[in-house]
Parts: sequence; C-alpha cells; structure tokens
Amino acid sequence: MNILSQKDCFQLMCDMQMPEHIVAHSLQVCRVAACLADHLDSKGNHLDNQLLQAAALLHDITKSRSFETAENHALTGGQQLAELGYPEVGNLVRQHVRLDDYSDPQAISEAVIVNYADKRVLHDRIVSLDERMRYIQERYGTEPQHKQRIQLLWDKTQVLEKQMFKELPFSPEALYHHLNELDISSEIANYRMICPQSANGSR
Repeated sequence: MNILSQKDCFQLMCDMQMPEHIVAHSLQVCRVAACLADHLDSKGNHLDNQLLQAAALLHDITKSRSFETAENHALTGGQQLAELGYPEVGNLVRQHVRLDDYSDPQAISEAVIVNYADKRVLHDRIVSLDERMRYIQERYGTEPQHKQRIQLLWDKTQVLEKQMFKELPFSPEALYHHLNELDISSEIANYRMICPQSANGSR
C-alpha cells in the first residue's frame, strides 16, 4: 500500500494550487480524524492511522478546481489519487462527502472517520454537526431537491456519530478538549516552505 507522508501531501497540495484556507481546513480535519482514530484504536478497531491522516489532508485536493469546473470534487479527488498510485487513499477521499455504505453504523472504518471529521470542521473551526449542517444547507441547499438530499445525508451522519461515540470516553461536544495541540500558523509556514508560491499569492 502506498501512503503519502505529510511532506508528500503538502507537495501534492501545492501542485494542485490549493489555497491556504483549504490547507488550514484540511489540517483541522486531519487533527480531528487523528484524535478519533487514536481513541477508537485503543478499543481494538485496528485502524490505519497513516492512511487515514493522508486521506484527511488530501480530501479536498480538487476542491479549488471544482469552483470553476463544478466537478464532484470527492469523486475526482479520489480518481486523481488512484491514478497517481494511491488507490487506498483515493478510496477514502472519494467517500469524504458521501459514504458508499451506511447500512452498518457499527462498522467504524477509516472512511467513516474521514467523512465524519470533515463534517466537524467549518473552514478552520471545529464545530458541531448542527452548525456545519446549517452552513451546508445555506450554501448548497438552495434547491428543494438539494436541501432534501443534504438533510438525508446529515440524518445518516448523526446515526454514525451516535454509534462512534458509544465507543469513546467523551461526547461529541467534548471532542475539542481531547484534540492534540495544533499551531495552524506553524503548519502553514511548513506548507509555504514546500510551496513558496503560496506565500506571494500566486497560488
């Protein structure tokens, strides 16, 4: 299995011209995913933390491009990573908006964690599912069919959240207090070292 290091992820983000606000969002998603994986792993879930963290960092790899193309960035991000030789990472990225299977909420996989972690981060802030849903509905739920689809997705995510936190020693509301420290400005500085173009605004 090929898994990218953080440096490799940053290089790919740079190659894809990822703006720094999406880098900051991705870092926070990775932070949430890593925290959940650490605690769930201690319960015997046998998660691949390196795979999970690479997918969390790269889940929005084609997001900025999608603003112009209107492509499904989850699908194209997963496809691009598979084509680059990282099919396992791509499989998780492909499912970060909608999971392939919601039939067994007790199956806590790397895909479930990345999917859920993304839904707990609004821009670069860690928020509740409700706050994130309100934002998604306001931004993407302008058409009735879109609003209905988003609500259905959130209902399924709430079921996953309840199941996941049954195995955790804290509540969804207390997640923030269990996260590892993260200096976003320092991590962005590390990104700029790999991608100096981002510092002068050309990226």
